[in-house]
Amino acid sequence: MQRSKTGALARYSFIHMLKRLLLAGLLGCLLLTAQEETPDKRLQNSATTFREIMAAPDHAIPVALLKRALCIVIVPGMKKAAFFVGGQYGRGFASCRTPGDWSAPAPVRLRGGSFGAQMGADSTDIVLLIMNQKGLERLLSDKFSIGADMAAVAGPVGRNATADTDVLLHAEMIGWSRSRGAFAGVSLNGTIVESDKSEAQRLYGRPWSSREIIRGGIAPPEAAKAFQTELGRDVYRK
Repeated sequence: MQRSKTGALARYSFIHMLKRLLLAGLLGCLLLTAQEETPDKRLQNSATTFREIMAAPDHAIPVALLKRALCIVIVPGMKKAAFFVGGQYGRGFASCRTPGDWSAPAPVRLRGGSFGAQMGADSTDIVLLIMNQKGLERLLSDKFSIGADMAAVAGPVGRNATADTDVLLHAEMIGWSRSRGAFAGVSLNGTIVESDKSEAQRLYGRPWSSREIIRGGIAPPEAAKAFQTELGRDVYRK
């Protein structure tokens, strides 16, 4: 009996290690794909993603929620792939409200994985709203996990959708995704969000953290002009 238990434990450990190796390799491939794009291009894609989402009244983020949000995170084209293990990796930008405007965009990256019988690849646009001070502090940390460190809920869809339910009023983070034209709420529980200092080095010439960019009064780069313009439209102001 003891030998049987030992053998079962060894098989479980081997399978678990194999899954972790497959996931690490999958995330590495997704990382290489994400690095092919320049931060300037990614900023442009972030602005386009937000503009397209908000241009469809029946499939947009409710303006009432956007007006209450302290920060926004936009990740255009988050890569998802699966070969028995699933992985997702994306790079984007966070910006928070400052007196009279939005802060310079702080590069962030999202990563996560899942297990199970799955095959294929996909690309998904992600938009997250940070709704309160606790969520803001999490965003300004170097790394946090959605679900474990910050509570997140899937957002309602439609520019005039109700935004006063108890869940939404107390949410730290509200999320949406767009894939193959379909726009829907998403929670992204288990996803890791962290400052992308290597991207900040490419964009600003310094490996600044999200806190340093957002709280430090850093001037937005020229490449962020379209991004700032989309966020700063009068209709989205408080």
